[in-house]
Amino acid sequence: MEKDAQAAEALAATSTGKAALDYAIQAAELYMRAASSTSNKQDAARFRQRCKALIAHAEKLKTQLPKAPPAGHGSDILRQSSLLHGNEFPPWEKDPSDAEFQHQSGQRLFTDETKFSLSPIQTENFASWQRPQDLCHPPDDGGLDALMRPSQSCNLVQDVTTDCSVVASLSAAIGMLTGKHSVLSSIIHPFDHDNGHPKISASGKYVFRMNFNGCWRRVVIDDRLPASRTDRTLFVVDRRNPRLIWPALLEKAYLKVRGGYDFPGSNSGTDLWVLTGWIPEQLFLQREDFDVSTAWRRIKAAHETQDVVVTLGTGRISDEEEEVMGLVGEHDYAVLDMDASDGLRKLLIKNPWCNGPVWTGAGWSTPQKSPTAASQHGRISSHKPELPSSGTLWVAFEDVAQHFESMYLNWNPKLFPHRQDRHFNWRTPPKHLAASLVRNMQYSITCPRGGLVWMLVSRHFVDQELAIMRNRRGSMAAVAEQLGYMSILIFQTRGKRVQTSEGQLYRGPYVDSPQTLARLETEPGKQYTIVLDQQELPLKSYNFTLTLFSELAVELREAQEEMSHFKEIEGTWSRRTAGGNSSLSTYFINPQFKISTTRTGPVSILLTTGDQDVHVHVDLVWASGKRVASIRVKDLAGTSGEYRRGCADATIPKLDVGIYTLVCSTFEANQIADFALRVSSTADVELEPIPADAAGRLRNSLAPLALTEREERMRAPIQVSWLTRGSVCVRSVGPKSARDEVVRHPSSLMIRVSVVHGWGPEQLVVAESGDGEFVESTAALRTPEFDLEPGRTHSGQMWLVVETIGVHNASTSLEMDIFSDSPVRVGAWQSW
Repeated sequence: MEKDAQAAEALAATSTGKAALDYAIQAAELYMRAASSTSNKQDAARFRQRCKALIAHAEKLKTQLPKAPPAGHGSDILRQSSLLHGNEFPPWEKDPSDAEFQHQSGQRLFTDETKFSLSPIQTENFASWQRPQDLCHPPDDGGLDALMRPSQSCNLVQDVTTDCSVVASLSAAIGMLTGKHSVLSSIIHPFDHDNGHPKISASGKYVFRMNFNGCWRRVVIDDRLPASRTDRTLFVVDRRNPRLIWPALLEKAYLKVRGGYDFPGSNSGTDLWVLTGWIPEQLFLQREDFDVSTAWRRIKAAHETQDVVVTLGTGRISDEEEEVMGLVGEHDYAVLDMDASDGLRKLLIKNPWCNGPVWTGAGWSTPQKSPTAASQHGRISSHKPELPSSGTLWVAFEDVAQHFESMYLNWNPKLFPHRQDRHFNWRTPPKHLAASLVRNMQYSITCPRGGLVWMLVSRHFVDQELAIMRNRRGSMAAVAEQLGYMSILIFQTRGKRVQTSEGQLYRGPYVDSPQTLARLETEPGKQYTIVLDQQELPLKSYNFTLTLFSELAVELREAQEEMSHFKEIEGTWSRRTAGGNSSLSTYFINPQFKISTTRTGPVSILLTTGDQDVHVHVDLVWASGKRVASIRVKDLAGTSGEYRRGCADATIPKLDVGIYTLVCSTFEANQIADFALRVSSTADVELEPIPADAAGRLRNSLAPLALTEREERMRAPIQVSWLTRGSVCVRSVGPKSARDEVVRHPSSLMIRVSVVHGWGPEQLVVAESGDGEFVESTAALRTPEFDLEPGRTHSGQMWLVVETIGVHNASTSLEMDIFSDSPVRVGAWQSW
C-alpha cells in the first residue's frame, strides 16, 4: 500500500490543476489506510505525517483551481435539450422495473399519444397502426417468443421508410447488439437477461435508453407499428425471421427522437451514436490524405475484437451513374464482415434496401426485384419464404475507397478508461466575426502523463434543423449547405484562447454531421487548445456536448485569454472610405484609428470582415494618432503581413508606450464591407476613430505625367477662386500588359512632391511629401494638408512640383490626385 501511496504522490508532484489535486487526495487516503493497517508505530507515525502534509497540499491546490461554472449550468442545458417535436425525453436515471410493463386485467393497453408523421409515399401505403398480435398471422406459429428471439441470423431490410442509415446501422451492429457486447440489454426494456433477448411487454409499453443531446435519455413508445395496405412495408423487417419485431420497435423509438417516419435523412455514424453510445468517426475516402493501408490495419484490428462497427455512405451520384454502377446516391450501406485471408482486403457490404441494386463483382448491376417479407395488408407472413438475394457482396477495400464517399466507424467507448463530458451553449458569432475565432467555444486540455485523447463534439438535435431538412429542395448535399458545417481545431498555445486559425496543430474536416471527432496523441504536461469552428450554421444559438475519451486522466477547462484588456470597434469600408492597399493614392482614406498605450507590453490587433471574398490588412504606424497617407517600413510598429481573406491579425510582442495610428485596409479600392476591429493588450489602451480629412472633399485626378530620362523636375501652376484647403497624392505606375494590368518592375526611382510659392531664392515651401525627403516610388506619396489663397495663386506664383532621382522603367508615369474642399485648377507641366 505504501508503494501505491508513493506512486500517487509522485503523480501529484508532476501533475497540475485538477489532476494534481486528485492524485494528492488519493495519496493521502492511501497513507491513512497504510497507517491504520500497520503494526509498526514508527511507520504509522510516518504515514500519518505524509497524510497530513498531502492534505495541506491538496487544500492549497484547491485555491489555485479556476472557478467552477455556475451550479446547474450543465444540467440546465440537458434540461433544455429534453424537448423535441412536442415530446419530452428526460435524462436516464435508472432502469425501469418489470412492474412498469405489467398489464392488469381489464386495463387498456398502453398507447403513446405521439403523432408519427408519414411521407406522401408512406401515406399512400399506410393502413393503420396495429399491435404485433394483429400484424402476425397466424399468431400461434412459433409462439410470441418469435417476436423477440430470432431462429436464425438476421437479415434486416428497409422498404418505403427512408431510413437507410438506420437499417444499415442495425444490420452492421447486429453482432454488437446481440453478441459479445450484448449492448441491446441496456437499450430496450423489458429485457430477458437470462436468455439474452427482449421481452414481450404485456402492457404494450417499451422504454428505450438512447444517447443524444448530451446524455442517455428515456424514450417511451407503444408497440403499435404502421401496417400497410399493399405489399410494401413501412418498417424494418427481417427476411429470415419475418415475425421478429424488436428491430422495428427500436427503429420506431429512434424515429420518435428524429421526428417521424418521414425521416429526412441522417448518417450511420450519428444513428449508432444515438442507438448505442459507440463513438462516431467519419473517414472521407476521397480525400488525398486518406491512406488505404493505414485505415485497413486500424479498422481490421478493432473488427477482430468486435470493438468497431463499420458502415459506408455514398455521395451525390447522377442517374446515369446509378444505372451503370448499381450504386445508390446519398445512401448508406452496412459492412457485415472484413477478410484478408486470400491476400486481398475485402469488405462484405450490404445494401439495406429490400429491392436495391447490388454490385455483382464484375461491375455494378441491378438484379431482378425480390418479394418482400410482408404479405398483403401489411401483415407479417408466418411462413418462411424462399430467401431472396441477401443484397450482400464481397468488395475489395480499394474499390470501396474509390466508389464511396464516407466510411463511418463507431468505436466501443469501453476502449477508453477515462471519459469527461462538458455541456455548453454557443451563440454563433455575427457575420463580421465569423472569419475569426474570438467568439468560438475554446477549451484547454492537459494530459499530465500524455497519451491518446479522442475529442467528440455533438450538436444537440433541435426542431428548427428538422424543419430545414423537411423543407429541403434537391439533394441532401443541398440540405447540408443549409444546416452548415462544423469542425474541431487544435492549437499548441499553452491552453490559451486563439483569435485566428493560423498555425493550428490540427484542422478537422468541416462536416455536416451533428458529430465531429478529433484524435490527438498528447505529450506529457503539454497544454492544448481545442476550438469548435463553424461555417454557415444557420441558427443563432446551439447546445453542444464536448466529450473526451482518453487512456489516462485529462484536465479539461475553458481556455483563458492571453491578454487582460480588450477594445472592440465596428466599422465599414464604404465608397468614401475604401481606399485599398498602400500602393494606391487613395490609401489615406481608409478607416484609421488612434491608439494610445500607457504601459509597454504585448498588443494583438485583429481585423475581420463577414465578406469572405475581401482580403484585409492592418498596419500600426508611428504617426502620433494622425491620419497617414502612405506607409514606409521604418514607420511601421506592427503589421499583419500579406492581405488575407476575411481576417488579419497583427501581434506585437512588445509595444512601447506612445500614440499610434492604425490603418484598416482592403487589398482593392472601392470594396464595400463591414468589419470589426479588436485590440487586445495586458494594460488598458485607448482606441478612437480618426476623422476622415478627405470626407466630403473634391477629388481632382490629373492626367498621368510621363517621366523621361532627361527631366527630373517638373512644375505646373495651380489656381483657386476661394480659400481652399487640400492635399496632393502621387503614385508611380508602370506600363500595362495585354490584359490591361499594371506591370510592376523593380525600380530605384525616388520621388518628392511639393507645393511651393514663388521661385528661385525666395521660394517658400507650402507643403511637401515625406517630410521633405525623397521616397521610393513603390509607395503612394501624400503631402500634408495646406491652404491655398486666391490672391497668391492668381499672381502665377503657386506651383505643384514633382522631383525625381534615380533610374526608372521605360513608360513609367505618375498619377496624381488633389483632394480639396473647393475646385483647384492645374495648368500644363513645365520642365524645370
